[in-house]
Amino acid sequence: MLTKLSAVAIAVTTGLLSYSVHFDAQAEQATSVSSVQVSPDQAAASHKNIERMEVTGRTFNDYKVGSASGAMRGNIDLMDTPQSVNVIPDFVTDEQLATNLAEVLVNDSSVTAGTTRWNRQVFSIRGFELDSGNGYLINGHQQWSHYVQPIETLQQVEVLKGPSSMLYGQSGPGGLVNMVTKKPTYDSMLDLGFDTDENGSTRFQLDAGGSFNEAQTMRYRAVLVKQDTEYWREYSTSDEAQERDRWLGYINTEFDLSDDLMLSLKYDHTQDKAGIDAGGWLDKQDNVIGNNETIWDAPWAFTDNTVSNLGADLTWHINDTWKLKTGYNEQQFNRQRFDSAPQYVEDPFTANGYNIKPFDRYDDWQHKTAYADFTGEFDLAGIQHQLLIGANYLDYFYQQRRDGGKKLVNVIPGQPVAVPDYDYNNVAARAASTYKYYGFYLQDLMTLNEQWKLLAGVRYDEQKKDGLGENSYAVSPKFGAIYAPADNGSIYVNYSKSFSPQGAVNNESDVNNGLDLKPEYGIQYEVGTKWELFDDSLLLTAAVFDITLENITITETLPTPTGKFTDITTQGGEQKHRGFEMGAQGQLSESWFMTSSMMFLDAKYHTGDNREGNTPIDAPEWSANIWTRYEMTESFAMNFGAIYVGERFADVNNTITKDDYIRFDLGAAYTLDMMGKDVSFRANIKNLFDTDYIEGGQYNMVTIGQGRNFNLAVEAKF
Repeated sequence: MLTKLSAVAIAVTTGLLSYSVHFDAQAEQATSVSSVQVSPDQAAASHKNIERMEVTGRTFNDYKVGSASGAMRGNIDLMDTPQSVNVIPDFVTDEQLATNLAEVLVNDSSVTAGTTRWNRQVFSIRGFELDSGNGYLINGHQQWSHYVQPIETLQQVEVLKGPSSMLYGQSGPGGLVNMVTKKPTYDSMLDLGFDTDENGSTRFQLDAGGSFNEAQTMRYRAVLVKQDTEYWREYSTSDEAQERDRWLGYINTEFDLSDDLMLSLKYDHTQDKAGIDAGGWLDKQDNVIGNNETIWDAPWAFTDNTVSNLGADLTWHINDTWKLKTGYNEQQFNRQRFDSAPQYVEDPFTANGYNIKPFDRYDDWQHKTAYADFTGEFDLAGIQHQLLIGANYLDYFYQQRRDGGKKLVNVIPGQPVAVPDYDYNNVAARAASTYKYYGFYLQDLMTLNEQWKLLAGVRYDEQKKDGLGENSYAVSPKFGAIYAPADNGSIYVNYSKSFSPQGAVNNESDVNNGLDLKPEYGIQYEVGTKWELFDDSLLLTAAVFDITLENITITETLPTPTGKFTDITTQGGEQKHRGFEMGAQGQLSESWFMTSSMMFLDAKYHTGDNREGNTPIDAPEWSANIWTRYEMTESFAMNFGAIYVGERFADVNNTITKDDYIRFDLGAAYTLDMMGKDVSFRANIKNLFDTDYIEGGQYNMVTIGQGRNFNLAVEAKF
């Protein structure tokens, strides 16, 4: 373990300190005050529009982004944000040939991967697992994320670390992932892409943008994706490999209704059908049962997801300093899951094999979200204020139909399994689960002088839920201070709080059945620093954090059962996560770029039950990553990457572990001019040294890391 950690430490340290070697080769940098391109005719026609052009932060190079829209619900510079935030731009993930959110988030060591069961992805930030219902945002809208998020529509992914309930309401203490979609362009553009791998997977992409009219007051951005994936793992009952078929369509339009008013309309649709791979199994000696390629699910099992998002945003520049922005998004998520549900056993290769418990299930999720943000800048008593007053709303609906799941079917590896005769249409829908919540928030970033800034914010939330559980109320404060000892550096502290409603105890065998549980509260103290070097082209960050999750639910078996009661549920447990992070992002020299991070984490349960003193699943003590690009010539570039994840536990009792690992990646890209168009070719090797490793997940659903694999891509820009 120490040898592997040293290798990554050397790689990361080399990147962080390399500026001293290349001091005389400082990077060229350009300051971008807007992500929107303006034509000369438009600029001449409306000087007023130029004055009100929305600032989206400074982008100095392809690896460094100047702001995160989700961190403060506005495009405030990262240096003026008293919080640890990491922004992963699409340029980096395009270089890595990423195909899903997990392959994007490996660029932040505070994020660890969990299970990928049922064609979905689970992540933790600072050791706390993100909830599918409130851990993910799309352009600041809460997103139901029980599926593999498409990334081809994204401009950047923002990892907001620590409690963010003050701005977004109910959420976990570890943080949030905000996915920012691609914006319309003024000038015409067309990118065509194709990539494949050694297993025969293919992905075709089209990304187009431009204006509908000559005045460029109506603009669009459209993305189309067709992906067919051939996975490397095979079913235990046949030599078939898991497959996936995915379509994605996305359109984003902007309409300048006047000089001060802009309407944005967005729609995306995903159709994603894949075979089920619930993951590998580990025995009590931490070994993979069978081999790395074995899928215990039946080859006829599948998930079929249909996801649509329809949204609108209206931005009104009231005057040069005040702005009102409102938005609405409606998400419809339908899923059929025809599952074989394999039952874990330690030795499935005996004559008895193992059992499956098939069922056919249909899920209907509906998320309706809305917000209104009123922002402005003003001076009062010699203090400059950046004020945010806002409100947001969520209407949640869920209903399920399910047939089967009662009869066990025996499976012998190598022998086919008949498809069961189940159909969710044969059963009535279960009672719907619904709730609504409202939140009102106020935030003020105050500039006292050139060295000091203060942040103060507070939010009030109310959740109304049908069925078990009374309404929940919460107040979420946030405070921060920034001290700038130099023009290119800052030191900050913050205090923030999260909350997550828990509903009521729903167990007829529990003494406290029907008891309304209090929300879980997360409280964080963080101290950090941010520095921009090389004429602001390289951003270095570091943070120390202390997070306590309170009111954890504890369910225990009664020592002496009383009548029908065998269990008792109470609250009062805690979970403490402490650690520090470091990161670097940007340009080291005229030809060398990099992004890297590392995290140390000490995570423990303090619950007084069987978890007392244990570490949560998938919370490594050490993790680190690095990705670099070196431009050999104007047309040819090389990439190098390394990912280190420390030893993690695969069960709550901490008796089964997943070994630490280090994975190396290598890539190369060549761009040439073909008939006046840029055409790029890329070749990547992932897991260069064919390392055997396990990514995340509990012992009976672990994600097995793929061995060495080759990826090829070509992209043409018109």
